[in-house]
Amino acid sequence: MNAEKRKTILLLIPIVIVLTGYVLYPSFETMLESFRQEGIFTFQNYIDFFGPKAHANLEALWNSVYISVLSVLFSALIGVPLAFIFNRYDFPGRSFFSGVAIMPIVLPSLVGVMAFMFLYGEAGLVPNMIKDLFGLEEVPFTLGGVSGILLVHAYTMYPYFYMTVSSALNNVDSSLEEAAANLGSNRLGVFWKVTFPLLTPALVAASLLVFMVSMASFSAPFLLAGGYRVLSLQIYFSKINGNLEMAATQSVILSVVSISFLLFMRWFQNRKDYRMGTKGLGAHRSEVSHPLIKWTMVTIGIIAMIILLLPHATLAILSLVPEGSWTWQTYPTAFNLENFRLLFEDPNIWDPVRNSLFMAFVACLGCFIFGMITSYALVKRKFIGKNLLDILVMIPWALPATVVGMNLILAFNQPSPFSFGKVLVGTYWILPLAYFVRFIPLVVRSTNAVLEQMDDSIEEAAQNLGAKWLYTFRRVVLPIIMPGVLSGTLLAFVQAVGEFPTSVLLYTIDNRPISIEIMNQLRMFNLGQAAAYGMIQVGLIAIVMFVSYKFFGVKSENTL
Repeated sequence: MNAEKRKTILLLIPIVIVLTGYVLYPSFETMLESFRQEGIFTFQNYIDFFGPKAHANLEALWNSVYISVLSVLFSALIGVPLAFIFNRYDFPGRSFFSGVAIMPIVLPSLVGVMAFMFLYGEAGLVPNMIKDLFGLEEVPFTLGGVSGILLVHAYTMYPYFYMTVSSALNNVDSSLEEAAANLGSNRLGVFWKVTFPLLTPALVAASLLVFMVSMASFSAPFLLAGGYRVLSLQIYFSKINGNLEMAATQSVILSVVSISFLLFMRWFQNRKDYRMGTKGLGAHRSEVSHPLIKWTMVTIGIIAMIILLLPHATLAILSLVPEGSWTWQTYPTAFNLENFRLLFEDPNIWDPVRNSLFMAFVACLGCFIFGMITSYALVKRKFIGKNLLDILVMIPWALPATVVGMNLILAFNQPSPFSFGKVLVGTYWILPLAYFVRFIPLVVRSTNAVLEQMDDSIEEAAQNLGAKWLYTFRRVVLPIIMPGVLSGTLLAFVQAVGEFPTSVLLYTIDNRPISIEIMNQLRMFNLGQAAAYGMIQVGLIAIVMFVSYKFFGVKSENTL
């Protein structure tokens, strides 16, 4: 065995151990649990799921797929036109409006749902304002049910389409469209025959992400449509009722649906080759010269900006409402900084913030180290089973968050070699482990993008000059790939700080994060404190997103 093979094997050993112990083994345990009932191997759980008495499960399965498909459709209907408007046309305020268009992405799922409840719920500010303004006896509308879920999903998920399509449009060679137009094709023909096919990979990537996030959606169905069954909620209810066998079965079904959609979209994308054979410049923006059209677009932009920023503004205002001052009143009447003062003075109130920051930091430190090593092995090393390893790395991102949580519960509710003989469920460390497993793919994908652009001759030159591999990696490779590693790590941190579906399955009193405390405050009708926690989350995410973009040039679509 030569030296290169030995290095590759030594590099792969920790990667295989981690992926086997914390991705493959938990998934296998969940599948085994779905075939158990009272310790006996049986198909009864699947018979119960699909049988004549399983109306609730089948309804939840259909609702999950139905909501996810509609979420993809509505998100695309918002995000794709916005991408075209902001990337193909130039008008006053375009740059500012395009920046505002991605603001929903800084709202974690639970915080976004909470903001919509405050705004448009039964006791929301907007319905009551319209009621008082027009002297109505009842509020004209309330947010809830399927329409409420779809509205929240469309608002929080359309940025995935907006960002991916924007990135693809900037890379489209304008000479291809000009050639089609010169050959007599009209604008619609150019779009359908030239532009749209080139956008297919971006549309597929965004559709995959929106579908998977929607399938795993927990906050919107839980808070806005309590009686509306979706599979992610069914898993949670089965778990808290102690029926782990059915929770495992539901997790397997949810995983199969998500992975099937992934395979279908990949098949759809791979039917054709979308590479461009030219090296022209990307499409330039057309100046909107007609005054009526120009100022109509500006007006629409201002209205859209107000609508998009209204949830953020509502959170900021309500975070200033002190506890007990907004009970029966239609609108809050008292405002001060008491909620933020208590965050820094009362240790019990500060604990969830500290827990979220510490657990996200620990998880992302692990993602940083493991993601960097794994990406290097996948891109720069040759070995048998590379495709299988790549699939294993992406499984935690392909699976819904509730499934990842159930996998860890069923794998580590008893001692195992991968938990060093300890029971991890119910301990502080199960949640950082879940965050680590869940967000490994973000770091790997981000690092892959940089490593694939690095010429192998750079590393070879250092080794030919006598440098050892470890020294070469530390002094040559690492500085080159560091922007990609850090950008993926920062995005993983953003996701970990706002993670709710995994947290609600795994948290304990000692490690409850901000998202769980927000839920607790809502249950106690302490809306001001819940909003204050939400503002802390939004602030942390906004800071990290700004740092990742400003200093590392990363945009969220780079990790799709």
